[in-house]
Amino acid sequence: MCSGIPLTGVPFPRSEYERRRLNVLEAVANAGLDALVVTAHGHLRYLSGYDGSGGYFAPFPLIMVPGRSPTFVVRQYDEQAVRSYSCIEELVTYTHQQDLGKVCADVLRRYGLQRKRIGFELGCWNLAPADLSALQAQLPDLKISDASRLVSSVAAVKGELELECMREAMRMTDLAVRTFQSSLREGVTELEMAAAMAAAISGAAANTGGEVGLSPGTILFGERTKLPHGPPSQHPISNNEPAFLEIGASKHGYTVGMVRCAVLGRHPEAESLHTLAEEVIDALVAAVKPGTSAAAVDAAGRQVLKRSGRKGVFRQRTGYQTGINWTERGDLSLEPGAEDILKSGMTLHMPNILCSENGYLFGAGTHVLVTERGAELLSQIPPTLYRA
Repeated sequence: MCSGIPLTGVPFPRSEYERRRLNVLEAVANAGLDALVVTAHGHLRYLSGYDGSGGYFAPFPLIMVPGRSPTFVVRQYDEQAVRSYSCIEELVTYTHQQDLGKVCADVLRRYGLQRKRIGFELGCWNLAPADLSALQAQLPDLKISDASRLVSSVAAVKGELELECMREAMRMTDLAVRTFQSSLREGVTELEMAAAMAAAISGAAANTGGEVGLSPGTILFGERTKLPHGPPSQHPISNNEPAFLEIGASKHGYTVGMVRCAVLGRHPEAESLHTLAEEVIDALVAAVKPGTSAAAVDAAGRQVLKRSGRKGVFRQRTGYQTGINWTERGDLSLEPGAEDILKSGMTLHMPNILCSENGYLFGAGTHVLVTERGAELLSQIPPTLYRA
């Protein structure tokens, strides 16, 4: 082990990570599993503090067994970073990619799990079929089950420390949106707008220690609003053109996104689309309650769209679970047929981005906390169209 290196630590108390792991282990038992192997980076960060960044090389499995302390299997090169940024005490290392299967199998065998039913995150990022095949070659009697949604189902309900991060991230997201609105003028480019928002966040007095950063956003002007997830460019906005923004600030990996749009001058097609999106948002917010299914919330928005008679304007899901690393696969999703039940403490991003008859992507969004009283809006900026 390296010496003389100050430990960076984790953003939350160790007791917080222990609480999360106990909740996940309870879910493991309820699922009839003997153990869980976590490999998705967002889930590793949620359970340990380490963001999994070294796992580009090969997975860093976190092995969780009821009644035992967790074991992290990591690349030897990254061992010190994992020790510094995580609260996991037991680390087992491997050196080369081809060593992963054997080393991971040795840990499972040591715990008597070689013939047991183990959950793997088969539908999440960072676990390749070859990784699983290498492990199965070492343990041919291992019973592999899909546990892709197990950690995310626990992480969907936020604790108070997590909600504090999300509220702070939202305050900075709101600052970015206000900067977008006040900086919108003829000739400003998308990249200039991105720089103005980033500067506002980094210079904010409330951003103590620079803990809140701005995640890469979608900033598009004019005809470029027809590009889904398009990165900002040197393209300037002209009078009578729409402007699209999807942005989110992040603290300790907790990103709080928001969609806000504007028009410089007038643009009837985009303005009409935005009016419809606002109606959808109102219906979605009213539908969010504990005990309601994800499908029912999705349906509430689609009913507004159906009544409008505008076919083909909505081409995606209604929203999704947010929190740490919100781009993980397997998170709760608001879409037709989704059986997940909303619970107090969940946070949801609902970006109602509509597509006009001529291809403009435009609309409004909301980010809510599910409470016993219904949806609490996290943003202080209303989803109305901004006119510059």
